[in-house]
Amino acid sequence: MLLIYTTVVSKRLNYIIKTLFADRAKLTTNEAEWMAYEGFRINYSDRHFSSTIAFFTIEPQSLLFEEDIHQQHFVYSEWEGMVVFFQTKQGDLPFDIFAAAFYLIARYEEYLPFEADEYGRFPHEAGMAFQQGFLKIPLVQYWVKKLLEKLAAFQYNHSLTAFQNSITNTGATSSFKFIPSYDIDVAYCYQEQPLLKNLFGFFKCLFQARFNDFIERANVFSGIQADPYDQYAWLDQLHQELKLSPIYFFLLAKKRKGVDKNISPSKKGLQQLIQQHAKKYIVGIHPSWQSSNDEKILQEERNCMEKIIRFSLFNTAEDYITIAHSRQHYLRMNLPDTYQRLMGAGIQHDYTMGYGAINGFRASYAAPFKWYDLSNDQATDIVIHPFCFMDTTAIFQQRMPVYDAMQELQFMYNSVKSVGGDMMCIFHNQYLSNQLEWKEWKNAYEKFLRNNA
Repeated sequence: MLLIYTTVVSKRLNYIIKTLFADRAKLTTNEAEWMAYEGFRINYSDRHFSSTIAFFTIEPQSLLFEEDIHQQHFVYSEWEGMVVFFQTKQGDLPFDIFAAAFYLIARYEEYLPFEADEYGRFPHEAGMAFQQGFLKIPLVQYWVKKLLEKLAAFQYNHSLTAFQNSITNTGATSSFKFIPSYDIDVAYCYQEQPLLKNLFGFFKCLFQARFNDFIERANVFSGIQADPYDQYAWLDQLHQELKLSPIYFFLLAKKRKGVDKNISPSKKGLQQLIQQHAKKYIVGIHPSWQSSNDEKILQEERNCMEKIIRFSLFNTAEDYITIAHSRQHYLRMNLPDTYQRLMGAGIQHDYTMGYGAINGFRASYAAPFKWYDLSNDQATDIVIHPFCFMDTTAIFQQRMPVYDAMQELQFMYNSVKSVGGDMMCIFHNQYLSNQLEWKEWKNAYEKFLRNNA
């Protein structure tokens, strides 16, 4: 147990200590208790103590003891090869690690004025991680890992391993996890699509002399080959063989509109697909673009998935099942509105924390954490599961060749593994198909899984 002395146990300080150390660290304002403690200790205050027992001191900045939101002004420096801010003049660290971690994890900068991107999202260019060049690593966990090393060497003649085991690894999770996830925006290329859309597609292929596409369509409808987007059996075999526990998010917009181009949730084929996956894996909703500003539509989509799964698992409308997992379509998220809306709809876990235009660690953290609602200055119960890599980002936004994208994915995987976090990536079924332009991506993804999982 790590005992941290502070003169005030504020809501923000309590939140960040629980996030970083779970239940293996404790805050106290009791000076006598802290002085008498024989375990690992940190003085997080401006108080100066004299003691025959050494203790580690971190000089606090004001952020964790404030209640408002205002523009912060930083001077950046380097510590142990890493970018740091909220510098301090005294203490055993050159910066306030707890305030800096809170600023990044709570996404403080996203509550300040910014110019949104074309989809109304917070742009990565406005983020500190991109501007200061640490977007590709879970910086907060790097800091904490180094803090543990410093603390162990400073305070006790114990091995680092023994010290880490006595409090925590380098985050709220105790071991590394790799979690593949899939956004099912369009479940099938041809099957279950509207009749007019398929007819138009046939004539369009002929008119544009795309004879291979025409033959592919004909083969699918004649039963000669499977739908190219139907990669579910292949993925399932990989997951079972490699003992992976993926998460699937299904887009269930009732009306096709704009970027919501999913197959209708009334289609039997889509319903069966959802039911098959719900029996094996965690499934969640992929709230449509239309639901982003309409709580009624969001609730309708959640209810729709619950109804589809309920009849599969229990064969009755009366049995109860709850959909608790969600990831926003097109990663359309604005703080605090999106998370407040999701909580209102009963969502307990969200997986949207990442950027759509660049891969990296949006919150500079690779482990689940409860969302801190800065607008109300309080911790909430919704759990945020950040991701760091998405195939469509690499393909369409960063325009990376497959080899380069896999190198980046591997680098992030290794980074998260080194700090014992949760490594989550996003792939889409249509870009893992056997179609000529995506076959290389499919092969590269399978190779990545086999090399790592």
